[in-house]
Amino acid sequence: MAAETATNKNNTSRSIVIIGVLFFIFGFVTWLNSVLIPFLKTASQLNNFESYLVAFASYISYFVMAIPSAWVLKKIGFKNGMSLGLVVMAVGALIFIPAALSRTYAMFLFGLFVQGTGLALLQSAANPYITILGPIESAAKRISIMGICNKVAGALAPIIFGAILLKNMDAIEARLEGMGAAAKAAELDELASLVITPYMVMAVILVGLSVLIYYSALPEIETDSEDDTLAAANKSKTSVLQFPNLLLGTLAMFLYVGVEVIAGDTVISYARDGHNIATDVAKYFTTYTLIAMIVGYLIGTVTIPKYISQQKALQISGILGIILGLSAIFTDGYISVLCISLLGLANALVFPAIWPLALHGLGRFTKMGSSFLIMALAGGAILPLGYGYLADTFDPQSAYWIVIPSYLYIWFFAVKGHKIK
Repeated sequence: MAAETATNKNNTSRSIVIIGVLFFIFGFVTWLNSVLIPFLKTASQLNNFESYLVAFASYISYFVMAIPSAWVLKKIGFKNGMSLGLVVMAVGALIFIPAALSRTYAMFLFGLFVQGTGLALLQSAANPYITILGPIESAAKRISIMGICNKVAGALAPIIFGAILLKNMDAIEARLEGMGAAAKAAELDELASLVITPYMVMAVILVGLSVLIYYSALPEIETDSEDDTLAAANKSKTSVLQFPNLLLGTLAMFLYVGVEVIAGDTVISYARDGHNIATDVAKYFTTYTLIAMIVGYLIGTVTIPKYISQQKALQISGILGIILGLSAIFTDGYISVLCISLLGLANALVFPAIWPLALHGLGRFTKMGSSFLIMALAGGAILPLGYGYLADTFDPQSAYWIVIPSYLYIWFFAVKGHKIK
């Protein structure tokens, strides 16, 4: 019995490591948007609203592809689905090559959508997998560990790609202002070509990881099992729409991902355009956001559930988000920008807490419920566009009012919404 327990524990640990690698990939690819937004804004000569279509193209794929992803996972299983998702992401990375050669913004957006499709498949498998891989009471702790993997990658991505894509950007923009049409087009073509090599390397790495996952010992898990008590409670249920905690949690996830993307993807542009901070300095603010999230995740791994519950962590996160959002609006300069970066601390434990609270009690409806939460990641497509519109209409600082009602709703879900059955 002891040997069997040790074997199961080793299998679980191995599975967590494999899923951790996938969360690292999620983070690296997703948080590249913080660099791509100001880069493509210059290379493709865009306004704020148009530049945030980068986030829209990345995240709307979750809404479009979540339910198809659930169908694919049902047909081919979690492991094969993860492997396929990595291949799809590699295809999206390769689309950047013709996009750069032709400097076609729509093609860049299509490549991001294809990458997002691969991410939707990976997230549809990985999030319920890690949630169910152990006791539900410690699910937020396990997801926090995954979040550390995700955000470490997210912190590295803008540093690495920022050094390639945003190098000397202020000088380039100054040169562009005095150029004629032909010279300007040639300069912009050269700028756009900077993405080719890194995205080729990314495609090769993604295909390699796909092969490793395919031949790994990652076990399949049963997500739809119900004990006798849960089966009795769900006996009369015929649809996932009969679980209010899931529906309210889906809205909380939608708003959360929106404010998370706003905090990470707008802060470089906000520092440059809102407070005239040099690009060589501004490019690090997304990394600060991700470092703040890592700190939050570390706090979660230590405190949940030993000292505070998942619900309490979510309540604290909502309140902290409101405080930091208002501070960013009513202060100036580096303080205001750093308040946006510190939203990473407020955001860290929201995603880990929403998953178990929203999926609690779903039993055989878990796969479809997970698809709802994956669809809700489309908040990262919609809210940043709202921010971009407000930034163009008013100013980049006033546009942050969009985050305040979102954090209020997250607090409501933590206090009451998740209890509604």
